[in-house]
Amino acid sequence: QVQLVESGGGLVQAGGSLRLSCAASGSGFRLYVAGWYRQAPGKQRELVATVSWSGNTNYADSVKGRFTVSRDNGKNTVYLQMNNLKPEDTAVYYCWRATGYWGQGTQVTVSS
Repeated sequence: QVQLVESGGGLVQAGGSLRLSCAASGSGFRLYVAGWYRQAPGKQRELVATVSWSGNTNYADSVKGRFTVSRDNGKNTVYLQMNNLKPEDTAVYYCWRATGYWGQGTQVTVSS
């Protein structure tokens, strides 16, 4: 059974940084694409970034150059380093692993 547990969310001022972590249980983590989505109040959940088993990455245009997704297959963990945060980055951030596994979400709030 796959479980994803996020950590690292919180409150930060605009321009600050946060690092999210997602620890995965279950076998085969290294074989699957993993990454992060987010959902702001009143909006649909949207892709933030994904990373393949080999380290290939994909980013939403809104976070390119500010966020970095990475993974440590030995630790079954995926990370999201978020720099130069903006108020519009405020959302619940969800860890995701193919195909269709989700974490419980962690709140990120960026104050102006």
